[in-house]
Amino acid sequence: MKRAVSISLGSSKRDKKVVVKFKDETISVERIGTDGDLERAKRLYAELDGKIDAFGVGGVDLYARLGEREYPFRAALKLVEHIKQTPLCDGRGLKHTLERRVFELARPLLGEIPHFKQAFVPVALDRVGLAGAAEEVSERVLYGDLMVGLGLPLPIYGLKNYLRVAQMLMPLVSHFPINMLFYGSGGAEHKPKYVKAFQESDLLAGDFLFMRKYMPADLTGKTVLTNTTTEENLELLKSRGIKLVMTTTPRYEGRSFGTNMMEAALTAYAGKGRNLSDAELNTLIDELDLRPTVTRLAE
Repeated sequence: MKRAVSISLGSSKRDKKVVVKFKDETISVERIGTDGDLERAKRLYAELDGKIDAFGVGGVDLYARLGEREYPFRAALKLVEHIKQTPLCDGRGLKHTLERRVFELARPLLGEIPHFKQAFVPVALDRVGLAGAAEEVSERVLYGDLMVGLGLPLPIYGLKNYLRVAQMLMPLVSHFPINMLFYGSGGAEHKPKYVKAFQESDLLAGDFLFMRKYMPADLTGKTVLTNTTTEENLELLKSRGIKLVMTTTPRYEGRSFGTNMMEAALTAYAGKGRNLSDAELNTLIDELDLRPTVTRLAE
């Protein structure tokens, strides 16, 4: 059996281990949260290097891909700088393949591709593929990176404008310390913020942890397009009135895993001992019939 392990800086409360089957190959898929303990994460990486088939890097991204260029997050790279043998998957491959194609892949589950007046993406820097998918189905997309990430009351509208701003800021952002790159996943909801952006948007797209941190109590009738959710997360969204939840990755035993974990599973399955290209990932997505998960919480 092949083995893929995601070592996350996030909460250990979200840990999960399952066995998935891709064709005739079984893969042990395991998430290990370190509750923000950098030294523990480094030890786990060192202990498992060369002993498993692929690492998932959870809680932080190693690079941000904007257009044709990838920008390093230097503090995150230091976390894994001693890893020499096992491929490191931070999920950016699936974010530009599986997430970019999410509505195409979900069409058999949705019946038809929906249309939205406005989408709100709280932070798009690590989910530009998902942002591109939201642009295709929305009349307007509001990006909240400056609001959520930097505390500046400056919404950005449209992907072209967003990419222009992001490319200007990345030379600075790439030097951010780890505590600015890792935003935690402990689970406590904070006081609602950016309420107008949430309320005026009928599609909420992006990382679930940012949504949970700031979303208001009433989100009746809205659609959420996100990544990792547990059964508890779905209950929370239902209590806020969310109509439909789409997770970009499949659900296994009641929860979806992050793109880093799923990319590690696919990398382990491929058995090439290296990261997979976008073309290789797209081929596997089609061969293995990987689909998003669509959960209707209300009529």
